This record gives sequence, structure tokens and C-alpha cells, in this order.
Amino acid sequence: MATDSWALAVDEQEAAAESLSSLHLKEEKIKPDANGAVVKADDNVEKTEDEEKEDRAAQSLLNKLIRSNLVDTTNQVEVLQRDPTSPLYSVKSFEELRLKPQLLQGVYAMGFNRPSKIQENALPMMLAEPPQNLIAQSQSGTGKTAAFVLAMLSRVEPGNKYPQCLCLSPTYELALQTGKVIEQMGKFYPELKLAYAVRGNKLERGQKISEQIVIGTPGTVLDWCSKLKFIDPKKIKVFVLDEADVMIATQGHQDQSIRIQRMLPKDCQMLLFSATFEDSVWKFAQKVVPDPNIIKLKREEETLDTIKQYYVLCNNRDEKFQALCNIYGAITIAQAMIFCHTRKTAGWLAAELSKEGHQVALLSGEMMVEQRAAVIERFREGKEKVLVTTNVCARGIDVEQVSVVINFDLPVDKDGNPDNETYLHRIGRTGRFGKRGLAINMVDSKHSMNILNRIQEHFNKKINKLDTDDLDEIEKITN
Repeated sequence: MATDSWALAVDEQEAAAESLSSLHLKEEKIKPDANGAVVKADDNVEKTEDEEKEDRAAQSLLNKLIRSNLVDTTNQVEVLQRDPTSPLYSVKSFEELRLKPQLLQGVYAMGFNRPSKIQENALPMMLAEPPQNLIAQSQSGTGKTAAFVLAMLSRVEPGNKYPQCLCLSPTYELALQTGKVIEQMGKFYPELKLAYAVRGNKLERGQKISEQIVIGTPGTVLDWCSKLKFIDPKKIKVFVLDEADVMIATQGHQDQSIRIQRMLPKDCQMLLFSATFEDSVWKFAQKVVPDPNIIKLKREEETLDTIKQYYVLCNNRDEKFQALCNIYGAITIAQAMIFCHTRKTAGWLAAELSKEGHQVALLSGEMMVEQRAAVIERFREGKEKVLVTTNVCARGIDVEQVSVVINFDLPVDKDGNPDNETYLHRIGRTGRFGKRGLAINMVDSKHSMNILNRIQEHFNKKINKLDTDDLDEIEKITN
């Protein structure tokens, strides 16, 4: 897989700085050092809606940076076919797909021995003749990027020196990550070339692109298709819209994506992927993908049977912190994750724990994605024993050796009601793969006790008050 020199002649620093500007550490806010330890924390403001949206793109990239293997998910795949009378094909090996030998070689070189669950069902649809449109729900780490990359590489006619496949990513960094997969999978197919349509990649007006695959962000791709005429959209065979849920959270990207889609030929294959299928994502997907097949992941029934749950009664934040220290003094903890409701609380708590001599890492939305990835790697390697974080930063993170999860703040939604899904997600960090785990909830008011009671009712699972008698039992769980 070759990439022309101009295609990679991107001012990476400038573009990265622009698209990650709100993820940089601000001078007056939380500052982890190179090891993720907290240096200073003061009264930073709560997260705004725009910051939450920015975090979606950052979290998606974070998952790509820290995952070296596919997620071993127990989710079942639900397939809704465009033509229900058509036989439903799935594959258990890549050989069954009858790929070109150089692509099969690329697949194996990337370490894929057999298709993942999403690939088993999606690849036969994406590679079928005539081409079929697809809307697929797939979390990060399930192999969906490799799946649509394989579909694009399979459709390309290498002898035709013009763009035939177009892939939209919500940010510069995510486009680069997908580009890496294209280059890896196509490395035994040198006739295929890739161009990046991203801000900073300057081309001369009137120039036509000879690369068969173009990956980029919506604004630049739209310019290349309409204003600058670098791409002839009528010649595009495959259109991939990746990370649709992140895409529509970004100002302007939804409209730009729809405008690009309307320029494409009617027989162009449309493939859309999203980690979530909220109503807004569905509406968007239906606008850009006509007459689709649909692949959804059935909700995973996570069990709480292997997780011991307790609560600790306190009167205020300082008492919660003291209770936390007492628990640490009484038991030996391998590794723990502590969840806070806001960045401000997370920063304060990490600083206080550091003062007490604990090895603490802080995962904050103030940090650049690469810094977050470094913090998680250090935690995964056991260099820090405690990871203090908020919900958004820790989504999708699996660290097998975590034995304790502490809810310093109980999870609530924006209306102050119990957020049961987040509770399940948080304490699901422990008790992984049938191992025993421990969840401790800090309760500091009548309101938070009411929240806890409603969580108990929802899961029909009693949460016991933590007494000193329980510490021996906890010690067994954490060792």
C-alpha cells in the first residue's frame, strides 16, 4: 500500500492543535505530571455540553490508542435484512470471503485469525454482489474499522487512477487512525494508494487526485468534492461514514456529510457505523443510507452476581475522604478505580490521596488524548494503584486486574435521578470474566441514600452497609 508524498504532507502539529485545542491542559486547571500524578488542582468549572461532545471524539481515539486486541464481547448480533427472504450469510473464516490473496495476506499480517462477531455478519453483506448498504452498531474494539477497510480495498479497481472509495471521520486524529489500518491491511497491495482530505493538506487548484481511497473530515472532503473539484463524487463506489454518533455531536458535520452523500451516484454503496443508536443517530443514518441492512448489538446482560456491593454512610465530602483512607488502611488493594461526578471533585480527590502517599493517577478531560492513553497504560502496568476519574473518561476501559471500584459520588443524570446504566458500567470495571469484585458506594446525604435505594430496586440487588466485620471478607476479594 503506497501513499503519495503529498498525501502525507500534512502539517500534523498544526492540525492536531486545532482539532484538540479544547483537550489541552489549561495552565490554571488540573495539571498531571508526566506520570499522571497530580501537581495542582483548583476550582475548575464543570463540564459544558460542548466539552462533553469533544470528549466523544477524544474517547473514541483513546480506545483506538490503548487497545492492542479486539474486545472479547458476549453481545449477540441482531441482523435486520433489507430483503428478509434473502438467506443470511455469516462466515467463520476469512477464507470463506474469497478475498484477493494480497488482501488475505494483509488481514493475517494484522493478527486477525478469524472474524470477530460483527465481522462474521457484516463482511458477507459488505462484499456481496450487487453491493448492499449497511447501518451497523459497533463499539470500539470489535473490528469494525478492519471490516469496512476490507470492503473498500475489495471494491477498488487498482488500474483506475482516481478516487473510488471515500471514508469520513469526525476528526483529524480519527482519520489518521483509520488511515493506518488501510495502510496496514493494504501493504501487500502496492497499486492501491491513499490520500488524506484533512485540514493542512494543501493541493494546487485544478489538481486531480489519482489515489483510489480518500479518507478525511467532512468539511475538507466537501471542499475537495465541490469547491476545489479534486474529487469527482460521481465516480465513488463506496462511501463510509464512521463514528456517526461522534459526527453528529460535532458542529456542522451532519449537514456537510449529507451534502457529500447527495453528490454520490445512486448505486454507490453506503456504509454507516456508530457505537450508539440514539434517536438522533437513527434519523441521521436514515438520511444518508437508503434501503439499508441493519446490524445491531443486542444489549449485554451484565451480571452483578460476582460483585460484592457495599455502602458507607458519611456526612460530607471530608468524611467520605476519611472513610476512603480507613478502607485503604484496613485492606490490601491490588488496583482500584474511583469515580467522581465532576472534574473538580476528581482533581481534589487525586490531590488529597497523593498527599496521603498513595500512588494515584488522574484521568481528566483536561488532558490531551495521548496523555490519557499514557496514564491508562501506567495504570494497566500497575505503576499507579489508584485511578481517579469521571464517567466520560473511563468508558470502554478494561483493566483486568481492577478488583475494587469506589463510587465517591453516586452516578446521577442531568436531572438528578439515578443513572442505572452508568452504575452498571462503573462497577462492571471489576468482576470481569467471572472474577470476584468489590464495589463501595459513598453516601453523604438523604438524597444520595435515596439514589442508592433506587439503584438497589432497579437491579433487585441488596447493597449492604459496610461494617468492620466485612473487612476480612473484602480482604479475600481483593487479594
